[in-house]
Amino acid sequence: MRILHVLDHGLPLHSGYTFRTRAILTAQMARGWEVAAVTGPRQGATEAAFERIDGIDFHRTIPIRALPAPLGELAEIAAFARRIDAVVEAFRPDLLHAHSPVLGALAALWVARRRGLPLVYEIRAFWEDASVGNGTGREGSARYRATRALETWTVRRADAVAVICEGLRGDLIARGIVPGKIVVSPNGVDLGLFGAPGPRDEALAAELGLEGDTIGFIGSFYDYEGLDDLIAAMPALIAARPKARLLLVGGGPMEQALRTQAVTSSAADRIHFVGRVPHDQVERYYGVVEVLAYPRKRMRLTDLVTPLKPLEAMAQRRLVAASDVGGHRELIRDDDTGTLFAADDSAAIAAALAGLLSNRDDWDARRERARAFVEAERNWLSNISNYEPVYQRLTKAACMDESWSQRTATS
Repeated sequence: MRILHVLDHGLPLHSGYTFRTRAILTAQMARGWEVAAVTGPRQGATEAAFERIDGIDFHRTIPIRALPAPLGELAEIAAFARRIDAVVEAFRPDLLHAHSPVLGALAALWVARRRGLPLVYEIRAFWEDASVGNGTGREGSARYRATRALETWTVRRADAVAVICEGLRGDLIARGIVPGKIVVSPNGVDLGLFGAPGPRDEALAAELGLEGDTIGFIGSFYDYEGLDDLIAAMPALIAARPKARLLLVGGGPMEQALRTQAVTSSAADRIHFVGRVPHDQVERYYGVVEVLAYPRKRMRLTDLVTPLKPLEAMAQRRLVAASDVGGHRELIRDDDTGTLFAADDSAAIAAALAGLLSNRDDWDARRERARAFVEAERNWLSNISNYEPVYQRLTKAACMDESWSQRTATS
């Protein structure tokens, strides 16, 4: 089977989006499928129209000049569609697998209809909710409603839809999408990359002044991650656990505001900002953290979408504590594989973390239960099997029906 993946961006850029993509494509190649990817204009300028990274073939789209909305988006779709079409001509895929956001799916839809190919559209988050989450949009605005309508229009015309969690599936069904058209392909972990954790890096711990009871967050500093609530929880946590420390590794739009908040906190000397670190150094910082905290705020984005970071931590047998938003509840069983606390509540965060730090008897068993959950239910080598029946059904139907593109255009 030959699959062309249509991506907003990919390696060598580093993000949860690119790591999920790498895991999917690597696992599919291990299964014996022939795979290639084409990235859109938002990948940015690259030195070559074609690159092979980590064994994956990436075809690039030349960035376009900036134009005001919606002309810029229309130009992006047109440029992306032309590039996808050229790659289809050379690669000859059996189907197209487009990944959100919706601009790439629209470009892929045009090519799929032109070439008579099936189209799978995979949604990792709704674009309109992601804009609210990162502070570039407002829920209920005209742009928000238009983007939502465009997403629904595209889903109706794709031949199959994949989503990363039950929250997204339920939302699409509420919009009138037939349940049988939707497959859940949850976030997973490449267990070849996330094995047993390394030993504690005592030199790094000493450099950072971490003696124990270290809470950590490693990732991007967006508002919806709730790191302001975690910082606000530190005085109460220290009152209960005097050795508690908070380690924040990463950066993002909220970094300056968070640093300012930390400086004015009575716990300022216990809050450590490291900034962004090279990807190959991240494991060192995981190694000095006892509990990974994910205090996401409650909003549509976090209730509907499951994050990747907690799964990676659980795969490495790390303790995790997270807010009780919908996305986390799909991954973490409270007081079993992790700890859940009330979202948007610094007092609840402090109480939950203090309780977890003071009760170490169950730590080893909890770590093993979390790892077992990932192995059984969030392992990429088994997760990609969810795609196989969809791919087979669509490619078989396309081979049997020469009028595929006309038939599916109205489905």
